Amino acid sequence: MLRFMPVGDSQTIGSAGEHTWRYRMWQHLRATYGGPFRIVGPRETLYDKATESPDSYEYAEPDFPQAHLAGWGEGWIHMVPLIRDAVRAHRADVLLVSLGLIDLGFYTNAEQTAENVRAFVAEARAANPRIRVAVLPVIPNVRAQSDEPFAAAVASFNDLLAKAVADLDEPRSSLLLVSPPSGYDILLDTYDGTHPNESGEHRITEAFAEAMYQVWDLGEPYAADSD
Repeated sequence: MLRFMPVGDSQTIGSAGEHTWRYRMWQHLRATYGGPFRIVGPRETLYDKATESPDSYEYAEPDFPQAHLAGWGEGWIHMVPLIRDAVRAHRADVLLVSLGLIDLGFYTNAEQTAENVRAFVAEARAANPRIRVAVLPVIPNVRAQSDEPFAAAVASFNDLLAKAVADLDEPRSSLLLVSPPSGYDILLDTYDGTHPNESGEHRITEAFAEAMYQVWDLGEPYAADSD
């Protein structure tokens, strides 16, 4: 039994009425992974913009395993204290991580954020020394188009993220840097310049799926119509 835990910010938790890329990934694994698996994590809800809290179960398609460790407005800095207990409690084998935009926007600079990546990996490995981690670089959002220092911070962090993944990768606990989603366009693949719409969900899922297939031989190439 392979246990996958999605870890992320608002792009991963999603908001009321959405499918989320977590749903797309479950559909993909169900169609292509040749063995038993589970989606695990300590949380299940979506973010409700009306109540401004993560208390919604109004998924566009509710009939799927909704578990995750993601939060609206949360980043690496918030997940470092949580990941060890989450991995241990839910016996996670594979972490699918999309974090960093919030950190760079509100909490830490590129270097500090990269240090939190390293702390996160150490905490995850403390719970499972054989944990595998696939990490998506930060996708520049609409803010990066007009805020040059923020755009530079995103670019710098993504370089530091690549170095951290290369430094920390080891045979028994593989770290995988996912390529940015192919063809991702914030005008076409988000509904507000940051959060993925349906096509964006597919592109993020494809990025993770292709990386896991190519590097870990896990699953098969992604087909958006698999759901």
